[in-house]
Amino acid sequence: MSHLEVQHINKSFGENTVLHDVSFSVKEAEFVALLGPSGSGKSTLFRIIGGISHPSSGSVNLNGENINGKRGSISYTPQSSSLMPWRTILDNVLLGQEITGNRDVEKALQMIERAGLKGFEQSYPHELSGGMQQRASFIRSILSPQSLIILDEPFSALDEFTRLDMQKWLLSIWSEYKRSILFVTHNIEEAIFLADRIIVLSSRPASVKKEFTIPFARPRDEAILLSDSFLRLKKRIYQEMRGNNGE
Repeated sequence: MSHLEVQHINKSFGENTVLHDVSFSVKEAEFVALLGPSGSGKSTLFRIIGGISHPSSGSVNLNGENINGKRGSISYTPQSSSLMPWRTILDNVLLGQEITGNRDVEKALQMIERAGLKGFEQSYPHELSGGMQQRASFIRSILSPQSLIILDEPFSALDEFTRLDMQKWLLSIWSEYKRSILFVTHNIEEAIFLADRIIVLSSRPASVKKEFTIPFARPRDEAILLSDSFLRLKKRIYQEMRGNNGE
């Protein structure tokens, strides 16, 4: 079970206000995308949700419990794969379970095979492509005990076709395991294709400018990327984000 409530978060560093009255939710088994311009304070927001940083005011609640300043409540996957270079892929995938003392090697091996990484269990991260490393990172998140996963632009370094393959793979795994996901991206198309809802942040100081509910049924096929309804929604979100920059 996982229900995240971000309530009236403000964050300032001296005279510099980064976040202003940010409120949104991620419901049980919901896939929410967060869109915002560069420098809008998304990383600061993540540090607050992850308990690494304290808000100046406001609260972060997970399943009704205030987790301000509490680390380990969520699983966070950054832009780079963050795999430990001295650990094999299998040992990297099991890291989250190791911390809780509950290694499930059989399930990890099943997930590695499902990710197309069979035969690489004893390989090291530098022996894998970027896309393969990101799959291993996501498997680690799925196998970790936390019920909420934050993915911070995990596919930004991949080429367009690899990125689409990874998006489809991510949706197939998420549809099976139904974890709550907060997915950050600058890519409007990616956000629409993946998410149930999109939250658009304003430029700094960041606040929630707009929410969009995605009307497309699941499972989603890449054919919708070229549909008129998809392109109309993409245009609406694009115009909203252009407004962020005062253009």
